[in-house]
This record gives sequence, structure tokens and C-alpha cells, in this order.
Amino acid sequence: MDRRPPSVDSVARELSDSGLPHALLVEIARRAVAAVEPAEVAAAAARDARRAARALIQPVVNATGVLLHTNLGRAPLGAHRDAGYTNVELDLESGGRGDRSAHAARLAALACGAEAALVVNNGAAAVLLALAATAAGREVLVSRGELVEIGGGFRVPEVLAASGARLVEVGTTNRTRLADYSARLGADTALALKVHTSNYKITGFTEAVPVADLAGLGVPVVADLGSGLLDARCPWIPGGPPPWLVGEPAARQTLEAGAALVTFSGDKLLGGPQAGIVAGCAEMVERCRRHPLARAVRPGGLVLEALQGVLLSYLRKDADKEVPLWRMALTPVEALLRRAEALGAGEVVKCDSVMGGGTLPGVAIPSAGVAVDGDVTARLRLSTPPVVARVQAGRTVCDLRTVSEEQDPLVAKALSR
Repeated sequence: MDRRPPSVDSVARELSDSGLPHALLVEIARRAVAAVEPAEVAAAAARDARRAARALIQPVVNATGVLLHTNLGRAPLGAHRDAGYTNVELDLESGGRGDRSAHAARLAALACGAEAALVVNNGAAAVLLALAATAAGREVLVSRGELVEIGGGFRVPEVLAASGARLVEVGTTNRTRLADYSARLGADTALALKVHTSNYKITGFTEAVPVADLAGLGVPVVADLGSGLLDARCPWIPGGPPPWLVGEPAARQTLEAGAALVTFSGDKLLGGPQAGIVAGCAEMVERCRRHPLARAVRPGGLVLEALQGVLLSYLRKDADKEVPLWRMALTPVEALLRRAEALGAGEVVKCDSVMGGGTLPGVAIPSAGVAVDGDVTARLRLSTPPVVARVQAGRTVCDLRTVSEEQDPLVAKALSR
């Protein structure tokens, strides 16, 4: 028997059906030749090629019931135009250099009733830029009950320190009054920061100061809303907001209450790509736009174009149909039950979805799907395309609220295997 290892090139050629580029296959083959016995090289290389393909960003079916699943990219995006160049910084009227703020940012301002807006690459960047541009070297008042940490280690005290502002804590964890802010107000106070506790709830013996009252302190109020709800009235939803959305702070109403600036994410309740938006007073937005940090956190053309499409849907008031997040969130349970019956796989069950992504903590959205006994989530993830489900009470549940109707056959096929 020939004990010599196969050549790297021959192993790589045998993997050509994987669809991976030759340079990557050569690296996979080289590792296999060096690591295992000659007789096992082909199998090891094929296994590693499959793993490499699964490690690439690719479409998956989200059957978890978590609408804003952070690990799956949060808000799902609709179809996008496949083209090369865009007028991201070209003024088509004059032919001169344009302004990135003339597109999606202008639409964002219009949609939430702001004088002006600025788009950055995520919600954390929006908070950091707003503080750096308006409060560096000065004091910022924040309630102790709002010194939040969100996913990825984003902590309000650390962001304040990074911006150059000085944190002044007011009140207590569960109860903060207007008098607590007034007592710490001084000549060096730049602003009051109001942070929406979007990923947890404090209940019981509590008190917090609304934006309208903070606006009377005599210093600007910056409100970090996080979730990106544009308007509490939800004019894009026939019949108004669903019950599970009532009480969520919205950009338009927060500005109307007297906030100078609001910051929020593009990929949460806005239903767009990962982005951050600073909106409000034109003078303060302009200070953000001119700050050196603004260039470091600006988004690319693909994000701006995707965000523009989403915002146009809100302005047309058809976001309930055109923005996938809202289309999924608003599907009636009866429609989900009919789809579950039609799958012909697993037991039809009622269940609860959640918004996820640090939004609407503790709020359940009635849903439906199918369930099978045991934990088969690992096998579902190996389907083509991968199906991501959840385990509940010892059963694997595929929640159809987060599955688009055209993906139903993919779920049925994965379950049947």
C-alpha cells in the first residue's frame, strides 16, 4: 500500500465541486495533508471544505421566533438592486460633490419630524458621536437607573468616558426625580442624557423623569431610544400600533416632548440595515456632522441605499407590507396556523415570538408553528439552506412568524429529512 500522502494540488482539485475558490481549497488541502494519515486526507479535506462553506455569510431560514435575532443580522432586509455605482456623494443636479446626508438622512428627519438627521454605522456610534460633539469636557446628567449595558459590552458610563464627557449620576437605581437632576445642575452641565432601558425592565417601587420634564431644566436633552420606532401612532399600520408595541418610546413623540436630539438604531424596529441615526435640532446635528469622529463612523453606500428604501416605505405608509420586519410581525396567528397545517411536517402548535435585539423585553407576540420531539436543531442547521429553530420543553419548535411564506417548503423539506 502506498503510504505517501497525496499532493496538495490533487486534493484541492477533488474539492472543486464545493464552490469555494481554489486558493481556499489549497489551504484546506495543505492542512489535511499535514494533519492526518494519507488514507484519511480526502475525507478530512472534504469535511473541512464543508465547514469552510458553512462558515461563510449566507442566507438562513430563521425559525426561532426571534424577529430581531442579533446572531442572524437582526432585521431582515428585502430585495436590493444589483448594480455597481450610486450617486452617494454626487449632486446629479450640479455635477459637483454631493452630501451623504442629502439622501437617507433627509428622509429620516422627515419621517420622525426632526429638523435634521445624520446617519452613522450603528446605534452605539450615534450615541458616542452625539456626546463627543455636544458635551466633550463637560458634565452629562444620567439617572442611575439608566446606566445600561447592552450586547457586546456597550456601557453608558464607558461611552461617556470615551466621548470626553464627564458622567454625573443622579437619583437611584429604581427612583429618580426631577429634583435629583436639578440638584446636580451647574454651570458645567452640557446636557441631560435620557437612556431607554430597552433590554430590561425595572418594576415595583419605581419612578423616572419623562423627557418633557427634563426639557424644562434649561439644558439640552439627548434621548437614546435604541429601538428605532419612528412614530408611536404607527401611521404605516392600518388600525394603529399592535398591543405589544404600546408604551415603546418613539422618535417623533420624544422630539415633540422637547428632546434636542434622539439617537436610535436602523436595524431594530426601524427594520432596516445596521445603522445609527442622530436626529433633532439642526444646530446640534450639524455639530455632529462636523465633528472629526463623524467620518470614522459614517456608513457605506450600500447601507445608505438600503436605509433609504426602508424610509421611503415609511413615508409612503406601506411599511407594513414592504418592510419584512413589519410584514412578519403583523401576520395574524390564524394565517400562521394555516401555513403550519400546510407544511405537512411536525405537530401544529401555538407559541410565542419575541422581538429580540434588546427590544421590547418581556413582551410576547402570539404566534404559531410546528414542533417535533427532541432536539434536532443541529441537523436543521446542516440543511440547505440552514434552518435555525429553537428548543422548548424538550421539543424542537419552528416558529413561522420569522419565516417568510416562500420559505415554508424549505422548512418542510428540512424537517422531513
